[in-house]
Amino acid sequence: MSLVTQLICVSCNRRFSPRDIDYTCPDCGPVRGTLEVEYDYDAVRRELSREKLARNRNATHWRYRPLLPVERPEFIQPLAVGWTPLYRNDAFRDRLGIGAVWIKDDSRNPTASLKDRASSVGVVRALEKGAAAMTAASTGNAASSLSAFTALAGLPTYIFVPEHAPRAKLVQLLLFGAHVIKVRGTYDDAFDLCWQAAEKWGWYNRSTAINPYLGEGKKTAALEICEQLDWQVPDWVFVPVGDGCIFQGMWKGFKDAHRLGWIERLPKMIGVQAEGSAALADAWERGADTAGPIEASTFADSISVGLPRDQVKALKAARESGGGFVRVSDAEIAEALALLARHAGIMAEPAGAAGLAGLRKMAQQGRLGANDTAVVMVTGHGLKDIDGVQKAMQREAIVVEKALEDVEEKLKAIQRG
Repeated sequence: MSLVTQLICVSCNRRFSPRDIDYTCPDCGPVRGTLEVEYDYDAVRRELSREKLARNRNATHWRYRPLLPVERPEFIQPLAVGWTPLYRNDAFRDRLGIGAVWIKDDSRNPTASLKDRASSVGVVRALEKGAAAMTAASTGNAASSLSAFTALAGLPTYIFVPEHAPRAKLVQLLLFGAHVIKVRGTYDDAFDLCWQAAEKWGWYNRSTAINPYLGEGKKTAALEICEQLDWQVPDWVFVPVGDGCIFQGMWKGFKDAHRLGWIERLPKMIGVQAEGSAALADAWERGADTAGPIEASTFADSISVGLPRDQVKALKAARESGGGFVRVSDAEIAEALALLARHAGIMAEPAGAAGLAGLRKMAQQGRLGANDTAVVMVTGHGLKDIDGVQKAMQREAIVVEKALEDVEEKLKAIQRG
């Protein structure tokens, strides 16, 4: 049985039974009326504890199942989601002059992005409701993730993507058997059209922020960080941000862990946005309660969002955590992408490297102390946007004739500079 007790509107605080509503508050609408999932935390404590987790051999995010909105576990699809590595990186620690840096590599999920955490939960919810089909709007990662899980579940899937979505992500979608609908417009245009189609044809909507259960899957990244650091949370957590859904979901995870007594304090959450897609950073700096719309432009396609759909929760997470938002240029993202590859052995997509760019910027500005500790989220793999990754490359292949002498000559030329 699911231990979910109610859904709460983050704007008007109205309570709903999970049986009575699927998506957003009818009074506040789809942007301001996002819902937060509440559990019977006393019941969770009886089923889940630090000691029980230490004995749990399930190396996936389903190890936290009492804290997830699942009524029928037989609908869980057999893909190993979560429990991704958390690497301590002394090279970045020394470069930045702070106490410790860890890199959480969520590109190690089945479809190579953090979005698998959300899709795995969303598909279970769709099957529990007896949905005939699913849909989502996405720049690529959420869509490819959903397509993999629905392929296993046998659910038809209709994906709305902006016309300039990266080729590699579209290939994933088509390979998994999704019906891909390219919208001549932006991600925000695709989002609105997906919402209309879901209402017209009754498809179960996995789109971010619309569906309150997706953040519950994303919060498991925070639960893993707590457990992997032996319940000693970092001072700072840096998260790439577009819509704000991963950011707010992880904050929910830290709050749940604290509410259950697993951790003694909470980290400061920093949402990192590209300068050309910084609606939430703009709102944060103005002290505003709402963000966007803006005309988004960045090569980090996964965080290219003009109207953040999870803006209320995201801004609330920044305020509650004592963190905030920082904006970074595309050049700073490209540099961070190259540094992740050379000093952490991680090939991230541009958006996936934005967290490190934000940490570097704040450290260089003197906003972190010498003893501060930080976790950086890498949210997607570089092979999902190879054209974007190429923009960060600092060298080209050496072309030689079929003779060792030519290899020697070309290498000497490189050494001469």
